[in-house]
Amino acid sequence: MGCSRTIRGMTLALTDTATPGAPAVVLLHSSICDRRMWAPQLAALPPMYRCLAPDLRGFGDTPLGGTPHDDARDVLALLDGLGIDRFAVVGSSYGGRVALRLAGLVPERVQALALLCPAAPGLAGTEALEALDAREEELVAAGDLDGACALMVETWLGPGADASVRDGVVRMQRRAYEVQLAAPEGAGRTEEGGPVPLSAVTAPTLVATAAHDLPEFRALAAGLPARLTGARDTEYVDIPASGHLPSMERPEETTRLVRDFLGRHVK
Repeated sequence: MGCSRTIRGMTLALTDTATPGAPAVVLLHSSICDRRMWAPQLAALPPMYRCLAPDLRGFGDTPLGGTPHDDARDVLALLDGLGIDRFAVVGSSYGGRVALRLAGLVPERVQALALLCPAAPGLAGTEALEALDAREEELVAAGDLDGACALMVETWLGPGADASVRDGVVRMQRRAYEVQLAAPEGAGRTEEGGPVPLSAVTAPTLVATAAHDLPEFRALAAGLPARLTGARDTEYVDIPASGHLPSMERPEETTRLVRDFLGRHVK
């Protein structure tokens, strides 16, 4: 169900299935989406799990605020406020980076970690990615949000994404632009206390890449298991026929993958 919680001076919008007695699973969205990207998984994972999908600051129904913030510490404060001690985390793209930081901050609390086409420290800033960022900024600065949304859809979704998926990404991306453009000066993301090394992550970890993702993200995902030197177990999977957002583009396959992984590690 949709609700909100006030943490660290900010009210975060949240979908919480509130399944009594079930293990908690936190779903962290991509930076071109919001919590709505998890609709297939929120429908399929309960009642086995209590699923919590927040809108991070600047996305969906959560404002960006006016000061720097740390998304991982926001999520941790949210869980503390709900009285949740142990949990699993599923992160998509930027949500994967947040998930890695969260799992490194409190490794004793994270039961399992599933990363879908994740961003992570060490993502190469190639000329192609820099050009993409520059073009997006140019379109947004010109007020052409339709053009910026179209650029994101064409870049990140695979050729098999249907019209409903493409329309959904446009709605979520446009909402993110609108929320972030409305924020006062001084807002932004930071890492309080500095970066957390990947070696601090101890949870069993699933890393999934996708056949039609950008080469930079595929290379990062392929090398990530070797960098998680403290993880008790790592798995690497390549999802065919998907672009950067497999939870939306290949929902049944992705849900099955995540559910099977959680079933082995979360009790």
